[in-house]
Amino acid sequence: MKNITVSIDEELHRRARVRAAEKETSLSAVVKEFLTRFAEEETEFERKKRQQDEVLAGIAKFRGGSRISRDEIHRRDK
Repeated sequence: MKNITVSIDEELHRRARVRAAEKETSLSAVVKEFLTRFAEEETEFERKKRQQDEVLAGIAKFRGGSRISRDEIHRRDK
């Protein structure tokens, strides 16, 4: 397990300790929970990769033979 050092002002430290105590937990546990959630979020690269995979999957499903007719394209709902 790694230790980290974070510098914060005294007022923020006091308020954070009070909030942690209200939740019956430690400030370290709060920070650990935040960092865990933060690290589990999808990165920009992962998001773009997922979107690319979705687009490519959609393209793979496309078939030229599944075109609609000209009349269907220009059909107007009355």
